[in-house]
Amino acid sequence: MNKTALSMAVAAALATPLALAADVTVYGRAHVSVDYLDDGDDYSELNISSNSSRLGFKAQTETEAGLTALMQIEGEITYNQGSSNVSNRDTFVGLRGDFGMIRAGQFDTPFKRARGPANLFGDQMGDMRNFTRVDMGRFDERTPNTLHYQSPAFGALQANLAYSFHEGTEAEDGVDDQAISISLTWKDGPFDAAVAYEEYDDDANNGGRDAIRAAAGYDVSDVLKVVGFYQTISHDDDTQEADVFGLGAQYALAPMTALKAMYMNRSGDGADADSDMVVLGVEHRLDRAVRVYANLAMVDNDDNVDLTPWNQGRSVGADGAAGETATGFSVGLRYDF
Repeated sequence: MNKTALSMAVAAALATPLALAADVTVYGRAHVSVDYLDDGDDYSELNISSNSSRLGFKAQTETEAGLTALMQIEGEITYNQGSSNVSNRDTFVGLRGDFGMIRAGQFDTPFKRARGPANLFGDQMGDMRNFTRVDMGRFDERTPNTLHYQSPAFGALQANLAYSFHEGTEAEDGVDDQAISISLTWKDGPFDAAVAYEEYDDDANNGGRDAIRAAAGYDVSDVLKVVGFYQTISHDDDTQEADVFGLGAQYALAPMTALKAMYMNRSGDGADADSDMVVLGVEHRLDRAVRVYANLAMVDNDDNVDLTPWNQGRSVGADGAAGETATGFSVGLRYDF
């Protein structure tokens, strides 16, 4: 994400001596697409979607103790309808030093971020969260009331541990709604990988559940990248359990143009509860900040499941139809600033 220094930071520095030591930035993403959605049954419509668009502010200050104080406020902007939320995305305050980083607030769990090495279609038609974030067996969450420790990098290896104390405004007596999320990441040359574990206690909003995830990406050459993904979910409700597997590749046609493809399978617990997703896309970067793309994605459902390739990371929320093939075609524009 490109970060642009706020010119107003200069004015703010004139107002208080403390601001002289602060590095304040504003950043954001405007990401919209025009989508054709067909659930394979009786829904076939054109939509405009705002896709995880956001506006954020962050600051950091080098303290006399040799630590870096940092904060961030980030909220969702829905460009297609003109609404916003100031701080519903990653919002936190923390300290960073030789010991690593510790922060408190609401933000993506280490488990959620661990899909990164294989995340070819994030916030687009065909996002893998359409298979990993389903019903009450949902992961890829942004947990509130969370304390997160990130270790220093030990060569290519780094560890993350996050603990969510409770889901509501305050902890309730006798209510077990805590969550823990752990990841190990490895990034060395052409190889990028992550493994993660996450667990929610029995009284969590979507029930007691846990999952293991592994994701990897490997640059075979300057123009070809291959990725792989695996996740397995256990849940108090057996019908919410599932295994997810994926393989994909990205090929550079030119320095600023890439072809992408991903195949995913979700095997749900129960009869006729499996789904397959195929995503094909082409993306062209106009420069480092602006890209345009077109994606075609299809989900083929067994009789007892109704998943689509369009319901995650995007403002479009049209339902699928059980036992049908849901097809979406998307043309998008993303501008990072």
